[in-house]
Amino acid sequence: MAEKLHIVGGGMAGSEAAWQAAHMGVQVVIHEMRPNVGTFAHQTGLLGEMVCSNSFRSDDSEQNAVGLLHWEMRQANGLIMQTADKHRLPAGGALAVDRDPFAQSVTDALIAHPNISVEYGEITALPEDGQWIIATGPLTSSALGAAIAEETGAEALAFFDAIAPIVYFDSINMEKAWMQSRYDKGETQEERTAYLNCPMNKAQYEVFIDALLAADKTEFHEGETAGYFDGCLPIEVMAERGRETLRHGPMKPVGLTNPHQPDVKPYAVVQLRRDNKLGTLYNIVGFQTKMKYGAQADVFKSIPGLEEARFARLGGIHRNTFLNAPTLLTADLRLKSRPNIRFAGQITGVEGYVESAAMGLLAGRAAAAELLNSPLDMPPNTTAMGALITHITGGAEAKTFQPMNVNFGLFPPVEGLRGGRRGRKDRYKAYTDRAKADWLSWLAPQAVAA
Repeated sequence: MAEKLHIVGGGMAGSEAAWQAAHMGVQVVIHEMRPNVGTFAHQTGLLGEMVCSNSFRSDDSEQNAVGLLHWEMRQANGLIMQTADKHRLPAGGALAVDRDPFAQSVTDALIAHPNISVEYGEITALPEDGQWIIATGPLTSSALGAAIAEETGAEALAFFDAIAPIVYFDSINMEKAWMQSRYDKGETQEERTAYLNCPMNKAQYEVFIDALLAADKTEFHEGETAGYFDGCLPIEVMAERGRETLRHGPMKPVGLTNPHQPDVKPYAVVQLRRDNKLGTLYNIVGFQTKMKYGAQADVFKSIPGLEEARFARLGGIHRNTFLNAPTLLTADLRLKSRPNIRFAGQITGVEGYVESAAMGLLAGRAAAAELLNSPLDMPPNTTAMGALITHITGGAEAKTFQPMNVNFGLFPPVEGLRGGRRGRKDRYKAYTDRAKADWLSWLAPQAVAA
């Protein structure tokens, strides 16, 4: 077979797409503009670089939709999940990874594969022929973004995404902070102490909120709008929605006991999660921000335990672009106006590392199957991947479409199960049992070798 599959972008989706197609016997070329052309958020030229959190979120495949997505990707020989498992860090019930070794391992695996080559340079226009996957992610270059907008006849939708700061562990005052996962979750002592907690009393919380609201923020350019994705709101935007919003969100104090003052329940708690294997870096959980750098240092140092904090990275905000997928894409992620081009990853309107990689997995398999003259149906919507791709390519309302994380609300109901909170555990288990059986049935005829 002479024709190659070209993939633009070497992030989560592009890396997974390349891996899947290559294992099906297709020759793949990854086109990556970094490090020749940088972005606001990337620090390296590595493939699979994590630019925001280092967490893949819950790894519970029985009670959580993203954990189910992890399971499906592992069953499908997913590179991203294989590599995450090799570099996982203690994070309670979540799957967090050591970000730099993770990206290096993804890069090494792809470069070492005999069916994969990498070409470094920017693709600035939509290709006229050949089989292509555009997996350029939320930071698609301005030239390619303009080409996509011109082709689709409408401007790409845009929202703003914020990244959280990272703190050096040795600068944290452990006489005030302590190590504990919420509700002591985890099977090992290391997992049960995976998070670092900084407590606040009511007065400290009020001072913190006042500082957040008063801090200098990043200004938007003329014509830009702050259409944030609700799953990744800057903390100051949450504070603007109500003074108690943060205390019921990333700063909720439930499931935690301060060993320094066991009889005093914190009014709010700031959590930090280990960001590397050495344990020298911790990121502030849920603290995405658009505050200017000087303001960030002042505000975050008002948190008990972080008075002398040193930051390996401060937070930031950048523009993310995504397609109105229900309008523009087919059920197998093709651009309707140019069927030789598929899209994958966050640009399709999914949100999160795992969701992006999952769309890459499906796009890579679908494109490879076409090149092998063996067309592939997408998985049923009873599976996590099927539910997600069904939503973005037609299940969502096009007029109000915004980025979506995988969740059980996207799954068709299981008949005979009670609704409401009391029936949730049994309902979620029924969803995941059905999904696993249907996913294995979908995978079986493909028999992609590991």
